[in-house]
Amino acid sequence: MSSLWKALEGSRVLDLAQPMRKGMPQSPNHPPFRMALERRHGDMVRADGGSAANEIIVTGGHVGTHVDALAHVSQEGLLYGGQPAGEVMSHEGFSVMGIDGFEPYVGRCLLLDVAAVHGVATLPAGYEVTADDLERAAGDLEIRAGDAVLVGTGWSRLWESGDDFVGQRNGVPGPGADAGRWLAARRPRVVGGETIAFEHIAAGRGHATLPVHRIMLVESGINIVETMRLAELLDSGVREFLLVLNPLPIVGATGAPVRPLAVIA
Repeated sequence: MSSLWKALEGSRVLDLAQPMRKGMPQSPNHPPFRMALERRHGDMVRADGGSAANEIIVTGGHVGTHVDALAHVSQEGLLYGGQPAGEVMSHEGFSVMGIDGFEPYVGRCLLLDVAAVHGVATLPAGYEVTADDLERAAGDLEIRAGDAVLVGTGWSRLWESGDDFVGQRNGVPGPGADAGRWLAARRPRVVGGETIAFEHIAAGRGHATLPVHRIMLVESGINIVETMRLAELLDSGVREFLLVLNPLPIVGATGAPVRPLAVIA
């Protein structure tokens, strides 16, 4: 047995994706997810008695657990690296910085459990995660350039709560601009969290401004994973693990669904 298989022997795998279904919580800024059976068993029966069913799926790229491509956000008309968005954008999507350009990530991931720092399972609605929160959550863990870093708020525990999860009225917990700069300064390959937007959303503000998206995608070239299911991982107490992250390679898209896997030794 090779050393790789030996290292993985007995590992536990946690699925970090929320299940995709019609009516699931999502940002009002994006087209909703819809799935319906296009062909049912019995609609067509083959000569040998066999039958098949299949579905049609319609979804935005930023619905459910998904990865934001660098093309998702611009500032003053510019994408990451100062690229004018209009020069690389068409009705077919983006010729550069689309989600199809995301290289699959298989590597070290750190989970910074900010909820645990405050002694709660879930942070309050509208709580702004600070740089000090992240420093305390990291503790002795060293964030290395190229790592993946997830911010735990416990918010995925509210997935079935619909309006509360979206936070249009009371807001959602997430990193503010200072926390975003703290993360970006450590040069992770990707960051992620449990909420629809990887941001502090104050009560009644909705997605009026998204400074952490600007800091990550436009200023730093760091991809974002959103709407992750982290409750089981948070409860496990594991803070360092192998993350497998490979979004659908939809050519020219600004984001795509993903099913992240945490491999725990």
